[in-house]
Amino acid sequence: MNFDKALTSKCKLPKKVPKRYALEMNPSTALENIFRLTRYQKAALKKLGIVTMIDLLYHFPSRYESVADEKLISLLQRGDVATFHGTIESVKKIRAFRKRMIMTEAKIRDHTGAIKALWFHQPYIADKLKIGVELRFSGKIGERNGKLYVANPEFEHSYHSRKKNTALDGGTTMMYPVYPESRGITSKWFYHAIKKLLREKVHEDIKDSIPKNILGKYNLPQLKTALVWIHNPQKESHRISARKRFAFEEVFFIQLSRQKIRHEYKNNASYTIESNGEQIKTFSDRFPFTLTNSQETAIKTILSDFEKDEPMSRLLEGDVGSGKTAVAAITAYAVVTSQPKGQNFGNLQIAYMAPTEILAQQHFQSFMEYFSHMPIQIGLITGSGCKKFPSKVNPKSATDISRAQLLKWVKNGEIPILIGTHALIQKTVSFKHLAFIIIDEQHRFGTMQRAKLSKKNDGVYAAPHLLSMTATPIPRTLALTVFGDLDLTLLDEMPVGRKPIITEIISPDKRGAAYEEIATRLKEGRQLYVICPRIDEPDPKKLLALNTKSVKAEARRLKQEVFPEYEIEILHSKLRPAEKENIMKKFSDGNIDILVATSVVEVGVNVPNATMIVIEGAERFGLAQLHQLRGRVLRSNHQAYCYVFADTKSKKSIERLKAIQKAKSGFELAELDLEMRGSGELSGRKQWGISDIGMEAIKNIKMVEAARTEAQNIISKDPTFKKYPLIAKQIETGEKIHFE
Repeated sequence: MNFDKALTSKCKLPKKVPKRYALEMNPSTALENIFRLTRYQKAALKKLGIVTMIDLLYHFPSRYESVADEKLISLLQRGDVATFHGTIESVKKIRAFRKRMIMTEAKIRDHTGAIKALWFHQPYIADKLKIGVELRFSGKIGERNGKLYVANPEFEHSYHSRKKNTALDGGTTMMYPVYPESRGITSKWFYHAIKKLLREKVHEDIKDSIPKNILGKYNLPQLKTALVWIHNPQKESHRISARKRFAFEEVFFIQLSRQKIRHEYKNNASYTIESNGEQIKTFSDRFPFTLTNSQETAIKTILSDFEKDEPMSRLLEGDVGSGKTAVAAITAYAVVTSQPKGQNFGNLQIAYMAPTEILAQQHFQSFMEYFSHMPIQIGLITGSGCKKFPSKVNPKSATDISRAQLLKWVKNGEIPILIGTHALIQKTVSFKHLAFIIIDEQHRFGTMQRAKLSKKNDGVYAAPHLLSMTATPIPRTLALTVFGDLDLTLLDEMPVGRKPIITEIISPDKRGAAYEEIATRLKEGRQLYVICPRIDEPDPKKLLALNTKSVKAEARRLKQEVFPEYEIEILHSKLRPAEKENIMKKFSDGNIDILVATSVVEVGVNVPNATMIVIEGAERFGLAQLHQLRGRVLRSNHQAYCYVFADTKSKKSIERLKAIQKAKSGFELAELDLEMRGSGELSGRKQWGISDIGMEAIKNIKMVEAARTEAQNIISKDPTFKKYPLIAKQIETGEKIHFE
């Protein structure tokens, strides 16, 4: 059962070559024992997580150069988008006569001729170019006054020339690996270092952790073969086969680890909760809106999980505004109205963890409204302090209480619902009957944090049911991979009456018209968000400083030049929590018309009257983040507007931004983002902790399903890996598997 037809044919290894080095090397040998490393190289390798021989062999090329695609300078023609090699003959900063812009000008020469290179508005490039250094350039060829030039070319150090290069087997190859670099270490260093390891056959001493029957089933090369093919491909099929093998390997071990966690969690005793359908309906009928079909389906699924004799592990994924909090509240009602087994008094308890104080405060306020008619106490714990609802003085509001008092009431079961941030997983927090954990924005919490929260019951251990929620649009294959230990439920409908947001991409010359539209709606009493990429203005002394809009400068400009009659405030991460809370309260109460902020408002802001959002420098945000930001104005049945202010002329960037207009949902947008930006740029590489090569697998649903199936088969038959000691070792050490 192959997951890709490209793997149906087998390839041969290059011919063996005699050893040229008398080195004692094995996969676990430290690099510094083999290579002479400068302190800069040591620091760079450490930053990349490369310490041993095996680490180095697993540092894969990001791409491959092909000499066949390069041109000689004498053969360049106007209109070409070309790649060529050349040596820097001269370099200087110049100022254009008309626009007075500062540019970098360089003369590049190879053995056939010379060409001028110009970098507009980039004087700092001159400091990067050194006379006499050979570089590889890529750019569009233009012509001025009868002479050719290359405009704004990209460049890099290259260690391959057009001369014949000898491969490991003595033959000639046209594909050369280019490795990810870090300051202090180059791709050239990696090329020669890895070449030495392969010649010494170090890779042949690494044992393959993937069982042979699985490799054979999907026609994947063995490890020692794949390592040679990925670093030294003799043809395209070598490169494809090797990358598919390592992509499968990464997803396979992530799945094994996740399925192991799932198996262990499912084997725990848990709370069996039987819900009363009529009471659930009465509670949900109090909501000021009608539940969507997907909300009702999600609630039924979760309540069904509660009735089983094993703990639930479920991910609820839904767009901003799709009603995840309502699902959490209704299922929480079923838990909090249930009594501990063998008791006719008391309540089962709930822990609701949010990633930010603003979001925790928001959920606390929502739960106060949902449960105000019931004799239920609700607690809030954050880094700023603690609160309890209801207050003895005013039953309709909350009161501040000491942390010690709150923790005492949670521990003895008097407070059945506790909402908070990371403060929930502190050692001092314990519950009497914790039966249900709700985690908002699941991807912001690691597996260890989840595990800590699930062990908060005081005394006897019973695994609580777990509901993780996220509004971040995740491609299905990514969700299946990184959340392999969770069942997936989607909220793919918006509330009844909710109008689709109108999204416009605004070029610099259309700003005035956009501001006029915004002013009209501000006069109608609506409110506006303005999102900027940075807090402070860029330092003019720093050549590499990004020239993007800042919160502080933009707020001043808007007040002085565009909207002088309106109240404008700023919000960013450097403000103290109390300041943020005060500003958000003023905005929510309508005392602020325009809130200029960084992406800090991406999560945790709910102001129904704010129906407009301007996103400055939109090309600097990922599609998923842009979608999250515009979701801030999808909080009511009023028509919402999103103005995407883009300062780029790049066709690729504009096409990517247009996807925001085309996509009907966050899920569709996530798939577009994955397709358009490429595996290495998906908005989640750092967020999800998957390598570039692993992300390639995420684009292949058949590969993900194959890896998942094989992992499930092994876990079901041998959950402790007694028959698979190599797998056990890799799972235990996390070797080469970096997630969360």
